[in-house]
Amino acid sequence: MQMSATIIDGKAIGARMKEEVAADAAALAEKGWQPKLVSVSVGDTAAAELYVRNQQRSAESAGVEFEARNYPFDTSLEQLTGIIQGLNADPRVNGIIIQRPLPDHIPVKTLQKAVHPLKDVEGMHPASIGNIVYNDLALGPCTAVAAVEILKTLPLDIEGLNVTVIGHSEIVGKPIAFLLMGLGATVTVCHHMTRSVAMHSRAADAVFVAVGKPGLVTGEMLKPGGVVIDIGINRIDTPEGPRTVGDADFDSCSQVAGWITPVPGGVGPVTVAILMKNAVLATEMQMNHYRDSFARVDM
Repeated sequence: MQMSATIIDGKAIGARMKEEVAADAAALAEKGWQPKLVSVSVGDTAAAELYVRNQQRSAESAGVEFEARNYPFDTSLEQLTGIIQGLNADPRVNGIIIQRPLPDHIPVKTLQKAVHPLKDVEGMHPASIGNIVYNDLALGPCTAVAAVEILKTLPLDIEGLNVTVIGHSEIVGKPIAFLLMGLGATVTVCHHMTRSVAMHSRAADAVFVAVGKPGLVTGEMLKPGGVVIDIGINRIDTPEGPRTVGDADFDSCSQVAGWITPVPGGVGPVTVAILMKNAVLATEMQMNHYRDSFARVDM
């Protein structure tokens, strides 16, 4: 099959980022601030186990300590909130990850709000997401930041670029739109009430898609030579067995687009690298916070 698009190598981008993170983590460790992440899982961890293993492997390669904690299914929201508050108060812990899925009696947003913004390495706290509106990108949502970082690696001027974001979730679609606007792009956001998604995507120099519908974006919906950043992760059954695919139909899109991210191997590896970068940023912020607090006490 004829393919015109350049496949964006997310693994290579993520590896380069982790090299930089490792150097920064080592510098912090020399100052007595070894970056450390704590992962919190509740109940049956089978669904999150792969993510936790990947995060642990990435942390180790980036010079970031990683501790996985699993709590019983019947742990109450009050108990978990207390655990999070204890981690917030522990200066040896620099970042907290809330693994999903959680049991039905544990609202994920409540736990995310319990994480102190300075330790919110996932960028899920309302304060972290809200800061993006003010172009303060200290600890942004990892997937959204990763998707935008990928666009930055391409030989395109983002200022004035016409971008269509398909999907308007609070932790991916909307933050991507704000991040891109902060960089000077002209952004259109499409969602389930948009009358003609194709009309907007055909006019776009770059299309970001994150809706969880395999094959939603096809080649005929794209401007020739444009960019497709596919954030979707879907498992589908094929005659050859189960496959992981994105929200874009790779075969047709790759014949029209100039650049495209594969699934897997595109946004995913960069997202994990951003998580490690956030761990180092959070450690630096906490180091400065404690230093400033002690300086005020000494005055």
